[in-house]
Amino acid sequence: MIKTDGIVTLRSAKKDDVEVLVDWWSKGEVMAHAGFPKGIKTDSVKLTKRIEKSSIEDYPRNQILIILINGDFRIGEMNYREVDDSIYEIGIKICEIKEQGKGYGERAMKLMIEFLASDLNSKKIVLDTNLKNIGAQKFYKRLGFKEVGIKIDSWTDQLGNLQSVVDFELDLK
Repeated sequence: MIKTDGIVTLRSAKKDDVEVLVDWWSKGEVMAHAGFPKGIKTDSVKLTKRIEKSSIEDYPRNQILIILINGDFRIGEMNYREVDDSIYEIGIKICEIKEQGKGYGERAMKLMIEFLASDLNSKKIVLDTNLKNIGAQKFYKRLGFKEVGIKIDSWTDQLGNLQSVVDFELDLK
């Protein structure tokens, strides 16, 4: 286990989570906000190896985490990776659509921030979100992240549309 607040728990992904992750990531409604409205096809074998590698070789600098509620119900995933000395990039998805909008994402983010700040002694967290995702931007600002830049037409989504992103940072020191 990484962190828990009694309702939401973050734990490292395990081999048992691979099929759930593959299923979540294949769904357009889960992945559309990340620019994959058709979902993504994930190789189970490669993902299993990635999870095994991150738990042995990359821990604690690079992890896929599972978001659980009430101890054992998987509702989403988070990830973090060290991009520079004590600077971590993170991502989050509440993948169970019926569990979105219930505050679990905010609780998970607070646990992740606490983990990176206290357990890994991180000095900064960075992330980006789609420029069109106003809800996510408000969410990150509410958690204390500062907007530090916008990249216009920085990549092309699955449908051939140019996408722009907003970069955010949270200073922890």
